[in-house]
Amino acid sequence: MTTPLLPGQPLPAESKQSQPGQGCYVSKDGILRASVVGYPATSNGVVSVTTGKPDTSALPEIGAIVTGVVSQLTPQQATLTMTLVNNLPTPVSSADFVGVIRVSDVRATEKDKVKIGESFRLGDTVKASVLSLGDARSYFLSTADKHLGVIAATSEAGNPLIPVSWQEMEDEVTGVKEKRKVAKPEV
Repeated sequence: MTTPLLPGQPLPAESKQSQPGQGCYVSKDGILRASVVGYPATSNGVVSVTTGKPDTSALPEIGAIVTGVVSQLTPQQATLTMTLVNNLPTPVSSADFVGVIRVSDVRATEKDKVKIGESFRLGDTVKASVLSLGDARSYFLSTADKHLGVIAATSEAGNPLIPVSWQEMEDEVTGVKEKRKVAKPEV
């Protein structure tokens, strides 16, 4: 997160090519400096210093990695309520961000053998990539890459599951295995 600027402090180097706007000025030595306590913001070639905190939330875009919870399942798709986009929270003031993982976008191979009910369960936490902006209701997502898929889940017995392969997770208490499209851990 960006630290706030104090009056008289120089603005970041990337701001030097910008025109001064509200909350900043060019000093006698030609350096762009803050005139108020705040955060630097650039828009259309004009840099300003705003007194509010910078927006640290993110909106989904094509190629972004999103994290969300499975909120609905049908035989054709899993619906995800997205909470993170590229590890930043989705805007609180916005409506829920919903993504859909279609059966054809679960895996890169053997797509004809995929069953949504064996890949995801309600409440699973899933990491996926944004394929397209979809329609007015939802984004289209994919878990076809090996580092994408279920990252956290609870067993039918209510215990945490741990990954044992790319398609199975195991109840750490009872040892019962359940099918999932598991994300390969990033090391």
